[in-house]
Amino acid sequence: MSNPTTSLNNNDNVVIGIDVGTGSARAGVFDMAGNMLASAKHDISLFRDSANFAEQSSNEIWKAVCYCVKQAITSSNVKPQQVVGVGFDATCSLVVIGHDKHPITVSPSNDPERNIIVWMDHRATEQAERINQLKHPVLNYVGGKISPEMETPKILWLKENLRQTYDNAWQFFDLADFLTWKSTGSLARSTCTVTCKWTYLAHEKRWDADYFQQAGLSELVEENFSRIGQQIVEPGTPCGSGLTEQAAQQMGLLAGTPVAAGMIDAHAGGIGTVGVNGDATANMAYVFGTSSCTMTTTKEPVFIPGVWGPYYSAMVPGMWLNEGGQSAAGAAIDQLLSLHPASAQAQITAKGQGKSLPVMLADLVLEKADSPSQSVELAQKIHVVPEFLGNRAPFADPHARAVIAGLTMDNSMENLLSFYVAGVCGIGYGLRQIIEAQAKSGASIENIVISGGAGQHPLIRQLLADACGVPVISTRASEPVLLGSAILGAVAGKVCNDVAQAMNKFSAIDLTYHPNKAYKAHHDIRFASFLHLQKCARELKG
Repeated sequence: MSNPTTSLNNNDNVVIGIDVGTGSARAGVFDMAGNMLASAKHDISLFRDSANFAEQSSNEIWKAVCYCVKQAITSSNVKPQQVVGVGFDATCSLVVIGHDKHPITVSPSNDPERNIIVWMDHRATEQAERINQLKHPVLNYVGGKISPEMETPKILWLKENLRQTYDNAWQFFDLADFLTWKSTGSLARSTCTVTCKWTYLAHEKRWDADYFQQAGLSELVEENFSRIGQQIVEPGTPCGSGLTEQAAQQMGLLAGTPVAAGMIDAHAGGIGTVGVNGDATANMAYVFGTSSCTMTTTKEPVFIPGVWGPYYSAMVPGMWLNEGGQSAAGAAIDQLLSLHPASAQAQITAKGQGKSLPVMLADLVLEKADSPSQSVELAQKIHVVPEFLGNRAPFADPHARAVIAGLTMDNSMENLLSFYVAGVCGIGYGLRQIIEAQAKSGASIENIVISGGAGQHPLIRQLLADACGVPVISTRASEPVLLGSAILGAVAGKVCNDVAQAMNKFSAIDLTYHPNKAYKAHHDIRFASFLHLQKCARELKG
């Protein structure tokens, strides 16, 4: 829990942003200049009974959210009547609720508390592949292929494997929409969630009945889509009559406080960053967390093979969005480091310093290198394609696998640093690959605006700029994802007229990391090796 940085008078308005990530819930209190006055965090459980399964509890998440809001309010020294709006963002996970408004199990364990299929869950890979074989026109708006991380394959898996859950479900929610329902009672869904993960055609304001029938989900059509959303609204739209009495009491706020239609967490990071210089179309939002998401805004639809979208009004209302990214980013670095013999002792050292292992290693790299850009030389001949969870973009291939080349018998701490730098560069080359694929289709960008916990270190930012050949911008907001959800709250609370105005009001540039031309040739050679290794891995069978 953070301490307040500014004291407020009773007449000063604030907005609250709430973010539910994979491992924790967080809440932040922001003033009208976009300064975060205080925040609070509460860990949440992740159940992994097998490699392809990942489940959570909506009851646990709601309790964590309420705890964080109460703690953040207390720490900021603001009064509940000063809160003019609340915004939510969350992972794009599937929440199942029964007719009694209580959770229904999605788990082979049959535990009703485990009622969320988490975004990273790949149990529905077979269902996604069958849907893709249909080649339905709807798939043109998800980059040509639906992902097992999206919701319709997961719902189809429930129908085929947990039929009682499928039949008895009252509502299938994206997690952000669950949170707005839980806080207001409104069943409104956000265009962000249903367009990006559920195949809603926002530019035509409709679900495609034929798609659901061909996919094997005809029941949803027969019910006129009542279980997945009949009222679809843009992010920032006030939901219902604001906080219910019960939700307000649980959060320590006032009943009726405006609550905004929410967003997927990565898209909230986009809202909190891409308007930083007034031109959202020039900036790619890059949210570097457990996974990574890339979000590119265009005025007209751009169809990019292997990149999700184009989605209308999914992030910036009235604009089109293309979304890519890497299924494992921060998690890929963690996995890579865990494979090295020196990792266990390094982990103990990092803990003793009060740091995460990647942060300690980044600090050590900066000590050893003459400059952040020169640190690429520490990678030596180690090359990493960090696709431990498949390739989200530009190949939309859940079967892709990681490659590590250039290993020796060296088990030293210095070699662990080489491992780390090579892994960060691998993340950068995957990002460069997405940028180049988008440019070929007509969605060019000028800057990368970075957010997310794994992308906060200056070494990471400079290496990404060098690997991609594109400036990397950081914003003044220490928590741009929380700021993005707070911006939605500001729109719902009528502090700003719309999201575009709020983005401009609340965001500001902090630092710009320019590509170091002296290392361009070095990265070009490593990028070519990355592409070659990636291609070899795709061709391997067995």
